[in-house]
Amino acid sequence: MESQVRGGTRWKRFAVVMVPSVAATACIGVALAQGALAASFSVSGQSFKVSADKLEGTGFEQYGAIDSGYTLDGKKTAHPVAVSAFKKAEITNLCQSVVTPDIPIFGSVSLILKAGGGSTPVEADNIYIDVADLQADATFNNIDIGVAAQDANKGPGMKGGGEQANPFGFAQQADSATLVGVKQTAWATTAGTFKLSGLHMSLATGTKECY
Repeated sequence: MESQVRGGTRWKRFAVVMVPSVAATACIGVALAQGALAASFSVSGQSFKVSADKLEGTGFEQYGAIDSGYTLDGKKTAHPVAVSAFKKAEITNLCQSVVTPDIPIFGSVSLILKAGGGSTPVEADNIYIDVADLQADATFNNIDIGVAAQDANKGPGMKGGGEQANPFGFAQQADSATLVGVKQTAWATTAGTFKLSGLHMSLATGTKECY
């Protein structure tokens, strides 16, 4: 499906230009089965952090988009993001954390989710994540840099469904990628199939994040 450019604001023309060593790290997170769920929604006022020891994926692509949402006090806002996707991915030692500030009595409270830390990694199909910052050591196989977003055909395709992205903007794609030492900050993920082996979720007072 192609994404549609909506409205006249200059944000809608945004296209992220990223070096290959950074690109695919954004794939950690949840999966969107193409066409199975709504692909865009209003994001919350909290970004979240994700780390992983290793990500191995096939069918990669990345393009620029805008996430519309709210601040924690309810004001409307928008975030430029790099949308990254894999057809299939295996993630070793996944950690996801989000901190909610200013809770009465407790102050900040951190939610921490961990999975894939044993012999069975986290598995995801057609994964998409809207990322703002990422780090990793990355190896790409047969990478194409500078293709039009709508023409990228190695990955699962653009989200569509009212997504605020330019289908004629910059994109890159690769047959496969391996990411080591992943650290990223993201605004949104969506999921179709996401298998979390050894899932453990916990809450803690104060600021306690994956990295």
